[in-house]
Amino acid sequence: MEILSDILLACGALGAGFYCHVLSSRLKRFNALESGMGGAIAVLSQQVDEMTQALETARRTASGSSDQLALLVQRAEATAGRLDLLLASVHDLPEVNDHVRRPRFVRRRRDLEAAE
Repeated sequence: MEILSDILLACGALGAGFYCHVLSSRLKRFNALESGMGGAIAVLSQQVDEMTQALETARRTASGSSDQLALLVQRAEATAGRLDLLLASVHDLPEVNDHVRRPRFVRRRRDLEAAE
């Protein structure tokens, strides 16, 4: 009985050793930087870093644009207030009389005859 248990124990140890060898070779292929998943993970990690930098740049640009837009809105509101004041002051001006002579430009016959 002891011999049978020793044989089963040796078979189990050999099976576990074979299983560990298979896992080791798979892990080496998985972590290979050139051809395996390790290379893909390295490339993806680099792309994530680049995207993070691009996102930070876009965030800074958007913040600057937002500040500039807020300044332009304030200027537009101030200008609209001034335009309202100017329109109100135009309504307060006296009306222009139509009988006031406006300057006219008249051609004389002498100029027309000389042109021909």
